[in-house]
Formats: sequence, structure tokens, C-alpha cells
Amino acid sequence: MQHLDLLVVRKALEWSTAGQRVWLCTVLATYGSAPRAPGSLLAANASGHWIGSLSGGCVEDDFLERLAAGAFPEPTQLVRYGDGSDVRSQIRLPCGGVLEVLVENLPADCEVQAHLRELESALAGQRRLIRELVLPQGSRRLLPDREQGPRVEREGDVLRLRVGAAQRLLLAGYSSVAQVCAEFGQSLGFEVVLCDPRDEVLQGVELPGVEVRRELPSEYIRLGGCHADTAVVALTHDPKIDDLAMLEAVRTDAFYIGVMGSTATSAKRMERLRRVGGLNEEELARIIAPIGLSLGSKTPSEIALAVLADILRVRNGIARERV
Repeated sequence: MQHLDLLVVRKALEWSTAGQRVWLCTVLATYGSAPRAPGSLLAANASGHWIGSLSGGCVEDDFLERLAAGAFPEPTQLVRYGDGSDVRSQIRLPCGGVLEVLVENLPADCEVQAHLRELESALAGQRRLIRELVLPQGSRRLLPDREQGPRVEREGDVLRLRVGAAQRLLLAGYSSVAQVCAEFGQSLGFEVVLCDPRDEVLQGVELPGVEVRRELPSEYIRLGGCHADTAVVALTHDPKIDDLAMLEAVRTDAFYIGVMGSTATSAKRMERLRRVGGLNEEELARIIAPIGLSLGSKTPSEIALAVLADILRVRNGIARERV
């Protein structure tokens, strides 16, 4: 499934290669209620065509009206919506939300097109990048992203924007906990994939919006199902599914790898993966077991909440001892 930001960059690249100037908008920060997360993109050209989303309606309309009137001639411009600080826009967002947007004016040249192609490859899952921009002149460069952290960081006049594929939640096997994890994951914007070869377990299961694959998760992972923005969670208590998934997951760039089980069960699994699976200490250290934050969880919903909270902790670059 292609997520919206990838489509935005591809259309921006198409316009640029056709000789059209492109205005690329990025959500930098949200305060209060806001429908789109930091890092979200919108692109427009001088003809009034656009793709993407910043707010779901009113902000887009205001931006396009101002663009048609000749606004945003600068290489970069910061625009705030919702708090009245920008006298050129009196838009009020639902529930008192505030939105800060970066607008980049990109000429149709080879340098811009090369930059957009790199962004396209990152959003397609080929690698993760940090897009560094210096305000207000708009000079930009791309750096490899080897850590997790906020999608948008600012230090003085320097912006750092993390660019990667749509966040993917890979559920290794079906269970009552996996059911709730799938629902939570979708609400948090994850692309959710469930792998389980057991027809008897999947009989009658309904997971709207989830890609269900009737195969071993380890096989899906081995054939390229994981990228650097994938969280792999095994929640079945079946070693044939959980252990094999762990063996393959540690060979990928997945940012989160976890498996459900008690402390005693997890210790036995780690020993099994070391002795039978041949994993070394560095590989074993990538596996979070027992999975999730320690919240005293008992029910499937509570366990799923602990799992997704831990995934968000890692994705946002927060150490476990700080939680």
C-alpha cells in the first residue's frame, strides 16, 4: 500500500521534470487537535493542481488561494494556522488546534529533481533519510538516518525532517492480542500486516484494513517484508511461529522486534534461539522479551496497549528507563 506522502513526492517529481515550479508543504508541528501528523506533505504547482493533505480541508483551501494570489515567492516560509499570529490567515482549526507548516518554493531544476528522487526512494522503503534544511535560504542536504526519533526536529534555523516508508506493523501470527494490536496500530497510522498459515485459527477472523497473508511470518520476512520502519511483534505462544519469526526479523532493519511471553518463557526462548537458532548476543539484544511496557497488563487490550506504547517509545527515540 502506497501512503499519501509517497504519492505527493512522486507527483512533485513529475511536475518538476515537466518544467513546472513546485511548492512543497510540510507539517512541522501541531498543537491541540490536528488531523495530520508532523512530517505530512502537500505539493502544489502554479496551475492550481495539488496533492496531499495538511489539515483535511480549510488549511489547504487557504494555502491554494494565497498561492494563486502570488504568495510564497521566498525559497522557504513558515506559516502558522489556528492561533491568529499570521495576519494573512484568520483560519481557526477544530478544537482550538494550531498547525505550523513549512512552505518550500522549488524551481524545476536538476538539483531539485535529484533531491525528490532520493525522497521517493526513502518513502518507498529503500532506506531512511534525514532531510536537513537551513532557513530562510532553503539550502538542503540529505543524511542517512540510523536512529529513531521525532519526525521533525528544529535547532535554531536548522530543520531536520525524518523521511521513511509508511510505518508498518507486522503481526507474526494471530491471537486475541494480535486482534487488538491490529486495531490500535491502524488508529495510530500503521500499515498492518498479519501473517499466519493456520487456516483453523483464521477461520471467522475479520480484520478490516489489515493485509492478511496465510503464510509463515518468517517466510514473509525472509522475502523482504520488513524495512527499517517495520515493527515485528510475535503474539501466539507457538514456537514454530514466534521463534522462526524472531530468527528472520533480527536479520532485517526492523526498528522494533518483540515477542510475547512471561519472564520465564522469554528466558527459555532466548536460550533456544541462542542454542538452536545460532543467534549471537548482539542479535538477541534486538529482541524485546517480554514484549511491551511493564504496565501490569492482563487482558488482551491491556497487553496490546503495552505493546503499541513500547513501539511508539522506540520509534520516538525514548529510552525505556525514561518511561
